[in-house]
Amino acid sequence: MKITRYKKVQKYLKFYQNNFGFHQPYQVLIDGTFCFAAFKEQINIREQLPKYLNGQLKLLTTRCVIIETERIAKKTHGALTILKQYGIHECGHKEPVSGAKCIMSMIGNSNEKHYILATQDRDLQDKLRAKAAIPLLYLHNKSPTLAKPSKASYDKAGQTLQCSTVFISETQNETLKSMKKALGVEDKVEEIKVPIKKKKTHNPNPLSCKKKKKKPNTKQQTTKREGVSEGKVKKRRNKKAPRIIKDQLKYPPQ
Repeated sequence: MKITRYKKVQKYLKFYQNNFGFHQPYQVLIDGTFCFAAFKEQINIREQLPKYLNGQLKLLTTRCVIIETERIAKKTHGALTILKQYGIHECGHKEPVSGAKCIMSMIGNSNEKHYILATQDRDLQDKLRAKAAIPLLYLHNKSPTLAKPSKASYDKAGQTLQCSTVFISETQNETLKSMKKALGVEDKVEEIKVPIKKKKTHNPNPLSCKKKKKKPNTKQQTTKREGVSEGKVKKRRNKKAPRIIKDQLKYPPQ
């Protein structure tokens, strides 16, 4: 059996165990259609079902189901021999009824005896899905399959969880707290103070920063206006005095 298939079965069984009180050995109520399909596909129910459900089982049927299969014994002779090997639960019908009606009466409104129903009858499966706490088994591709819990089962499980919280009164809560204190099992919830980390100031990312634009130099602009070319400064030429003036300065007149 594949691991995913095994996990699904265990998940569904735990749902019925936790919410509706199912326990081992599981009581599997089998009808003629399931035995006929098993005989046709050559499946050994006694070996396959305990392996699939991974637990101890009680395979059961009713007198009404056996009588119904006897009426069509020519086609279902092998199914009849399989049915007669299982235990019989008394249905309380003085006159035999159809297998579907007998099973519906055995389950009742709340399935108090915790039956797991094994059937291939689609109409019966649809009727039982409308009720809560009824696991359904059927054969699919020569292998037993436990159906997913119905919506009615999920709704009923939600109601039971809500009711369990409502029935606890304040006085019961106080007594529970006092008992915990006396035994020293009181739950102390300490507030864990999480230290607030201060954000450190980091230098900006140089790749994300824009390059600074160079401001134009005002001095250069003024020199340009005066006629000085960029990168070159004009030198002032010293005007030479004429030679006559120089001679007069050297030899002044007497």
